[in-house]
Amino acid sequence: MANIGIVNAFIRITVGLTVIAWATARLARRPWCTSYLWAALLGAMKVGEGITRFCPMTALFDNMQRRQLFEEEKEAVVNPT
Repeated sequence: MANIGIVNAFIRITVGLTVIAWATARLARRPWCTSYLWAALLGAMKVGEGITRFCPMTALFDNMQRRQLFEEEKEAVVNPT
């Protein structure tokens, strides 16, 4: 189920590929530095989010908002003031 738009997906793919290219170039010069490996993994995650058009953080945020709305509606029905 897609939860991000097509423009957002293209931006994520572009930025993710840029981060992967940058981290790979840096990692080639300094293979002992693990922070570049983490950057490459985060870039790959953004590319994956763009391809699938699904962001787990957006889904979590939407779920929390729905739960909060449900709790507010339930409280309003139980305690009408």
